[in-house]
Amino acid sequence: MNRTTTPSTMKRMIAAASVATLATIGFAGCSSTASSSSTTGAASGPIGVSLIVKTTTNPFFVAMEDGAKKAADAAGVTLTLAAGKADGDEASQITAVENAISKGDKGILITPTGPSVEDALVKARAAGLFVIALDTPPTNKDSVDITFATDNYLAGQDIGKWTAAKLAGQKATIAMLDLFGDKIVSVDVNRDQGFLDGMGINTADKAKNGDEAKTGTYSGGDYEIVGNEPTNGAEDGGRTAAETLLSKNPNINVVYTINEPAAYGAYQAFKAAGKTDMIVVSIDGGCAGVKQVKDGIIGATAQQYPVKMAELGVQAIVDLINKGAKPTTSPGLDFYNTGVALVTDAPQTGVESIDTTKASGICWG
Repeated sequence: MNRTTTPSTMKRMIAAASVATLATIGFAGCSSTASSSSTTGAASGPIGVSLIVKTTTNPFFVAMEDGAKKAADAAGVTLTLAAGKADGDEASQITAVENAISKGDKGILITPTGPSVEDALVKARAAGLFVIALDTPPTNKDSVDITFATDNYLAGQDIGKWTAAKLAGQKATIAMLDLFGDKIVSVDVNRDQGFLDGMGINTADKAKNGDEAKTGTYSGGDYEIVGNEPTNGAEDGGRTAAETLLSKNPNINVVYTINEPAAYGAYQAFKAAGKTDMIVVSIDGGCAGVKQVKDGIIGATAQQYPVKMAELGVQAIVDLINKGAKPTTSPGLDFYNTGVALVTDAPQTGVESIDTTKASGICWG
């Protein structure tokens, strides 16, 4: 489980700094003692890299593609783009991994969508490709050389702490709108469990969603969890999930969502049911999501930086091939932390945040 201690605002805002500067500081002269793929040495021709995202229906991954294309153009990298047809489409990602191996790519950047994809990545590493996970740390650590990601547990904690403070002692009747219901993916579990932990709710098994006590106390008072529903990270999925939970309990006043498309879909369901006074929280920080915070649709969101993940991923493979320099993880973590910042226009005492004006200047999409 990825964890971190509470950092200063500067550490949370690391992603707002210059990518070029961070790449130089983070990678130049770095080496790794861990076993990894063997792709090193100066390139004799164009460096081939494949970026494989979960889906292009989510603006988060579109922004990631845009960042990778810019970085690849600047570095003279031959970039291949691939994506699943929807979040959870493992077959399309596996095909893209196999294609990268067969055409002799030097590296793969990927947001892995499930365990079968990780098995394919093990084969890619055995074939000599350098594999970097973006956004989603894999369950099988041997499937990648390194991960560049948001600390998703911390992002969840941030929105959970903000929610608990915002409630000011009121009972929390909570709808949990997760990513999947039929598979365990780290980003899904870490955000969900981090949110509950931030609320002060005992999470039982931190590697599993939905096994916590359905009633009890949070840091500010009593809580009731109405249920966990999958959204597939999509607007229509968020709407359906919210409708399902509203049918179980119309008194929901807290809505946790895996990402902003799901949050917007959930909001539409609540609005159609005549409810607009609930607290909706999410994670992403895209420009559309920041505007939704400004408009009062989302109360707070944890902003992450997909463009930075992709740019640093491309640069890491270039540095490996041309200089033999391997990227290293952030101190105290098992991944390279690309930063997170809580965005809200309703700041709460004891919870670090930035407002939508500042967030708009560093958002994506």
